[in-house]
Amino acid sequence: MDDFANVISDAGIFARSIFASDSSGHDFNHTMRVANISRLIQAEEGGDLVVISLAAWLHDVDDPKLFATADMANARGFMKRKAVPDIVADAVCHVISQVSFKAGDTVVPDTLEGKIVQDADRLDAIGAIGIARAFAYGGSRGNAIYDPLEKPLAGMDEEEYRHHKGCTINHFHEKLLLLKDMMNTPTARILAEKRDSFMRTFLSEFLSEWNYGQGQ
Repeated sequence: MDDFANVISDAGIFARSIFASDSSGHDFNHTMRVANISRLIQAEEGGDLVVISLAAWLHDVDDPKLFATADMANARGFMKRKAVPDIVADAVCHVISQVSFKAGDTVVPDTLEGKIVQDADRLDAIGAIGIARAFAYGGSRGNAIYDPLEKPLAGMDEEEYRHHKGCTINHFHEKLLLLKDMMNTPTARILAEKRDSFMRTFLSEFLSEWNYGQGQ
């Protein structure tokens, strides 16, 4: 770990430069929280901390929702410039390739490191911050807050999910409320309980306020 301390620190600096102007909820602070949560989970669950740390810092730098890069060019380019050994760089990129939620095509990572980073990313998608991020992302894409006539879609594959343009409240039903039961590690499952409960309370209050006065 000590041999990679500077590289991991530089990965954070690189992520900050990539996301300095982001307002979609995929900003640098999201990346920093994923890195911090990943370390918290790793302390309980184990796994290679170098791979986990680098994957957490770099997990969004080639996100297809945000960038048109191929073959994780941003992540691989950074690690090549920092002379990260190929075996480590390949492990990091393998983790990143399995992190994202892809609706019906979502995969369970085949490494502990991947499971931990995926859990950290998902934990930051739920709870109070998850709610804020959902509306920030929806607004950045021109999505309505809510449309009672628009029903959540089920059974989407990755391509359908990526191009689906629905209201933000439906996003809770299409993704966010599913995440608690998709956590991989015991530590993440414990952390997810409170965040999931908070989201459900928020949705109940949202719909109550939305419908206030109707039928009276």
